Amino acid sequence: DRKMKLEALFQQQNALPTIPKVVQEVIESFNNDKVSIEEIAKKLAADQVLSAKLLRLANSTYYHASRSIGTVDDAVLMLGFMTVRTLVVSSGLTGGFKAMPGVDLKQFWRYSMHTAVIAKWIAKHIKANSDFAFTVGLMHAIGQLVMHAGMPEQTLQVDKIAGPLDSRRIDVERTSFGYDFSKVGAELARRWRFPDNFAMVIEGFPDPLSAMTFEPMAAVVHLAAWRSRAEENKYSKEELDATFPVEVAEKLGLNAKLLLVDMPAVTELAEGLEELIK
Repeated sequence: DRKMKLEALFQQQNALPTIPKVVQEVIESFNNDKVSIEEIAKKLAADQVLSAKLLRLANSTYYHASRSIGTVDDAVLMLGFMTVRTLVVSSGLTGGFKAMPGVDLKQFWRYSMHTAVIAKWIAKHIKANSDFAFTVGLMHAIGQLVMHAGMPEQTLQVDKIAGPLDSRRIDVERTSFGYDFSKVGAELARRWRFPDNFAMVIEGFPDPLSAMTFEPMAAVVHLAAWRSRAEENKYSKEELDATFPVEVAEKLGLNAKLLLVDMPAVTELAEGLEELIK
């Protein structure tokens, strides 16, 4: 039974990454409209590593703030709580996993960050929540890290057949384990108490058209992950055209030209966010 298998994975000592308590509180603020932003800002300021990273990101070219941001309160004032929250959660996620055999973490987070900025760009285009798109885009493949951490030998075997950025990866995992990294990522989102829609999108992104109710954000992440994977694998124009997820795009009312011609280069979209994956 898949549920039992997933449970067994999460029982492994190393499977669950650690994230700072303040990041956990920021995640929980997604579920709470009455959250005290001042209180969270105070706790963030007390975490020196996190607040230093937050301020570097807030001052990066990505956000081009009109003046230098010197404190967490400044960041909230200049960028807004939603953006600061997105940044804090993103920093917490990328910092939560330490080196593990067989995983190029730099590449993994670069691919994830590119997925995040592309998802954000597409979300703006269809007038969907772009902060949500960014965070869930960054998280969409996190299940792969949980699998590498919790069952390294078996996951390395899968790596040999289809690497982490291979389009066949999900099918190989399903055949080998009875579940895939999207299920693992969705379960992680539940355990970390992200709002339900995070788990729904992460679980649904590999095949957004087969869901009982169509979830537009799952389709957004599907497109963004495809484009980011193409970037990492250096697809030629022909390969891009041949693999473009036409039906998923059409369901969102988008066409190939938007993603292949109109969208700025991926590196341009992500400019200034390199801090996230240091």
